[in-house]
Amino acid sequence: RRQRALLWAVLLAAWEAAWGQLRYSVPEEMPKGSFVGDVAKDLGLQLPALSDRGVRVVSEGRTQYFALHGKTGHLVTAERIDREQLCRLVEKCVLRCELIVEGEMQVYRVEVEITDINDNAPSFKESEVEERISETTAPGSRFPLARAHDPDSGRNSLQSYDLSGDEHFSLAGQDGSKLAELVLRRSLDRESEPSLRLLLTALDGGDPPRSGTAQLWINVTDANDNAPVFAQDRYRVSLREDAPPGLSVLNVSASDADAGSNARITYGFGKMPAKVLQKFMVDAESGTISLQEELDFEDTRRYMLLVEARDGGGLVAHSKVEVEVLDVNDNAPEITVLSLSSPVPENSPVDTVVAVLNVEDPDSGENGQVSCELSGEAPLSIVASSGGSYKVVTAGALDREQASEQRVTVVARDRGRPALWSSTELVLEVSDVNDNAPVFEEAAYSAYVSENNALGALVVRVQARDADAGANGRVSYWLAGGSAGAAALVSVEARSGALYAQRSLDYEQCREFAVAVRAQDGGAPARSSTATVRVFVLDRNDNAPRV
Repeated sequence: RRQRALLWAVLLAAWEAAWGQLRYSVPEEMPKGSFVGDVAKDLGLQLPALSDRGVRVVSEGRTQYFALHGKTGHLVTAERIDREQLCRLVEKCVLRCELIVEGEMQVYRVEVEITDINDNAPSFKESEVEERISETTAPGSRFPLARAHDPDSGRNSLQSYDLSGDEHFSLAGQDGSKLAELVLRRSLDRESEPSLRLLLTALDGGDPPRSGTAQLWINVTDANDNAPVFAQDRYRVSLREDAPPGLSVLNVSASDADAGSNARITYGFGKMPAKVLQKFMVDAESGTISLQEELDFEDTRRYMLLVEARDGGGLVAHSKVEVEVLDVNDNAPEITVLSLSSPVPENSPVDTVVAVLNVEDPDSGENGQVSCELSGEAPLSIVASSGGSYKVVTAGALDREQASEQRVTVVARDRGRPALWSSTELVLEVSDVNDNAPVFEEAAYSAYVSENNALGALVVRVQARDADAGANGRVSYWLAGGSAGAAALVSVEARSGALYAQRSLDYEQCREFAVAVRAQDGGAPARSSTATVRVFVLDRNDNAPRV
């Protein structure tokens, strides 16, 4: 059976890795560097390539709980994790992180469940609890007791209670919950036993189990034979999360058949968590429940209020008020740039990934459904990926000579009414490639030089321009042929394109000649172009007549 379970776990990890998501589990309180999962194996990544591809782990929130071991490809804990501190109100504690493979521009979502260990014993808020019960209370009556608290989860959390010390009372569960209820089994007699002492023990389900105790003092009061009765055993009400503090939520009412002070009813709350008591209050005289603090659907979606009605003789009735919190679109989508490839070569093909984003909205339903779009004239588009991730890709050709920088705004908008949105700007630099040859200002040049010129005299200056940048746009000049013997008459300076006479020219021997000049950039491979320079030698009166 153990081998079969291991095989299923391996097959599940392989299937989830193929779809870009991994799931692991690790017990809480493990030391730093403890093994979580073999990420390299589950994703099919070769160990020597991990460092070359630039694999990194990005956790949600500010704390980095996990790290990737570069030599083994294992996902390990980056610090000791306390499940109770991290997931105090959550039954299943799951931490999420992103595994980003920079070389492939791939994002894998990783979920790690933090499993509980039995490192906490149940405890009561008060070690001694006093209850006042009338001697006329009928057997079978129930009295909610203070609930024990155990921050552990599952079987390690609070499981049961045990009562000892007196045969008048026993314990019973309440609606399948883990609240202890005191049940009266036998009638009380204040005159014979004015007070009773009980021991309440809370047990968890760990192995071995842990326990905590509280002393119960039962004070038996004199005859008041009618307890208050609520109009309803359970009330239900719904509140929008943007309800203002001070708002009246509900009015509960109870009646008492007694007369005088025994029929005077005051209302209050029973034993409830401090967080609930901070949110709501009940008017002791009218039974009106009102809101004290703002609600937050993303924090708590439902409250259970335990309301008590107590008469003048100390008899108490109990009712429950279930408050459902309704979601309001009060959170705009949050955009996180996970990776940005800048600069990007101008010859990048269409659909090249240039950025990876993550968009989240903590609201629910349509309020949390998000769509993304790009605003701007850049040749880019956005493509949805798995788990709220998006990729920004090239949608057309890039040309650095026309635009050396592309700016685009990512807009994320939810489907609430009215919709909320947020945006972030991406700035993408376009790097140069050698896609332009030098261009001469003129296809053919003409130069005129008087004969008998000085050696090294400037003949003409040619100039070519290259639209590329850096070495790709740096132009050098070379002689590339021409008339017979022309190469011996002139030279060209590589940087400036200036042609200089290599010797003194003689009109009577050479009246004109042509050379080809090549302009070549510094790219790899280099690009070049050629222009023709025609040189005309002008006559001077340097010969006397011959007879």
